[in-house]
Amino acid sequence: MSEQKNDQTAVDNNNIDNDSNNNPDVTKHSFEAEVAQLLHLVTHSLYSNADIFVRELVSNASDACDKLRFEATNDDSLYEDDGELRIRIAIDEEVKTITFIDNGIGMNEADAIENLGTIAKSGTKAFLDKLSESQKQDGQLIGQFGVGFYSGFIVADTISVESRKAGDPADKGVRWVSDGSGSFTVETITKETRGTSITLHLKEEYTEGEDNYLDRAKIKRLVNKYSDHISLPIQMRKEVWQEDVVEDEGESTDESAAATGGEMVLTDEWETINKASALWTRSSSEVDDDEYIDFYKNISYDFDDPLTWTHNRVEGRVQYTQLLYIPKKAPMDLYTREQQHGLKLYVKRVFIMDDAEQLLPMYLRFVKGVIDSADLPLNVSRELLQESRDVKSIRDGNARRVLTMLASLANSEDNDKQDKFAQFYSEFGDVIKEGLGEDMGNQERIAKLLRYATSTDDKVATSFEDYKGRMQDGQKAIYYLTADNLAAAKNSPQLELFKKKGIEVILMTSRVDEWAMNFLTEFDGTPLQNIAKGAVDLGDLQDEEEKAEAEKAQETMKPMVDKLKTTLSGRAKDVRVSNRLVDSPAILVTPEGELSPQMIQMLKQMGQEVPDTQPILEVNPDHPLIKKLESSEQFDELAQVIFDQALLADGGQLDDPAAYLKRVNELLMK
Repeated sequence: MSEQKNDQTAVDNNNIDNDSNNNPDVTKHSFEAEVAQLLHLVTHSLYSNADIFVRELVSNASDACDKLRFEATNDDSLYEDDGELRIRIAIDEEVKTITFIDNGIGMNEADAIENLGTIAKSGTKAFLDKLSESQKQDGQLIGQFGVGFYSGFIVADTISVESRKAGDPADKGVRWVSDGSGSFTVETITKETRGTSITLHLKEEYTEGEDNYLDRAKIKRLVNKYSDHISLPIQMRKEVWQEDVVEDEGESTDESAAATGGEMVLTDEWETINKASALWTRSSSEVDDDEYIDFYKNISYDFDDPLTWTHNRVEGRVQYTQLLYIPKKAPMDLYTREQQHGLKLYVKRVFIMDDAEQLLPMYLRFVKGVIDSADLPLNVSRELLQESRDVKSIRDGNARRVLTMLASLANSEDNDKQDKFAQFYSEFGDVIKEGLGEDMGNQERIAKLLRYATSTDDKVATSFEDYKGRMQDGQKAIYYLTADNLAAAKNSPQLELFKKKGIEVILMTSRVDEWAMNFLTEFDGTPLQNIAKGAVDLGDLQDEEEKAEAEKAQETMKPMVDKLKTTLSGRAKDVRVSNRLVDSPAILVTPEGELSPQMIQMLKQMGQEVPDTQPILEVNPDHPLIKKLESSEQFDELAQVIFDQALLADGGQLDDPAAYLKRVNELLMK
């Protein structure tokens, strides 16, 4: 049975004509190129989860109401004597349409052309590329890029939109119509009520069977699944059971009437089909895990469940509610630092803005969620957020809460929680390391979360605390080494002495490690020492005999070392006898306080100018090649080859590979 419509919900579903030639008041426009590409993908690829259009259109309607509520804080006349914000869904079985109606902010003609005909949001190209990777996508990425409206074309062959912006006169309404084929029409209409009605003219295959979106029960289930948390009432016309009653022949009394059957019929009454209360405003004891998970998926557009979450009311100088989620997987734009991130901000349950990046430090940009403040002004702007002491307090509180939540996973004896932390670290460990330099107040908390491989264990699972528990008697520092990858680290000549003495070394193989460790000099009172920087002093771990031999080598090899300094002038800052080498002839060491080769390479890749630096060459007095060098007639050539080999072993690049090969070939032939 078709739903009866009143003047608020009526939508012109008949005689839709996209040809502007038939009506001089109708103007025809072409979609932006990326919209046309998107529509092609939507209509040809996204069949595996057509249900998402309900989620997206309800979400858009909710946003429109939130925007009106925000604008009305400065001008309550925008409510037009209708301050009860709501979303309604109307179904017409006769003409096979489903309509989403809101009394939110609405659009004028310019808004309709801009919002429905173009995609201004950055990242849409990345979305299209992602979507093109495989057919039959489930469409979960749709909302992430602000293109949720177009999901309606999954199930509809035509979409018509009627809207009027709050505060505009009734004759300034707009009708937007498109079949998704590459163009749309716009015309001015009279619309008595503000807000927007979006009518989907369903494709035949979506009007019957399991995919029948004219089925009211199905729409209710989808609203409960995707949008139950929305604080606005979502309404549909109420159905009641009406019995068929007949009277016995010759009788006219009520007692003679008999029920012979009946049917469900629609009434003029609208009933709310969702809980209509913001999830974060409820006590955590009243919210079950499924509700938390569904809410996360709605605000994050992530099809995976969250890894974990925390829901708290914070009391004190600043009062606010926080609902924070850790995703299972890193988004593809995690390292695009100009990409929008942040939390949804509400003030006293009034929506203020998406992506309030000031509510989280940059290194926690992967966190999703909602903050509802009781203290911030309703007219707060992004500029005011940057200057607000209250916002700083909220940001600090959010950072501590997230780090505490992660620590509880990391330190738990429960295997499931440990697995969750391992999964988190594999996805977000490198981002967390950025906090060592960005959040000095939480540096110790962050350091406790870090995990690394070591020279004795390839698994990225050792914490600084674990390492300290395994330190040898007399060991006074936490030793670590940075490298481009695990293989390079494990085979580095820098490890030779440590392997010989059985001293474990932490292996850091992420690009961010070299930068981050500039800010962390000790852990729990124990200094951290990069074994590739400066001289190695093992202190009590080196016996007196070894120290005596090292001093003797310094004296006996002084003439050759001085000659090497002359030969390698301009390439090596200094040359000295090494006490860290066992098998290799030579090694390059970064002078204390200077940039390492990995740091220099990273800065150059970022386009930054880097001052010229020269390494220190250390030579192994016991290596046959160094002993041969002392008496070699090709001293200069062999010295250059030894330096180049040390550079290659350190992961560096030769300035002149051809010259290196020529020297090697000449030496081999002699």
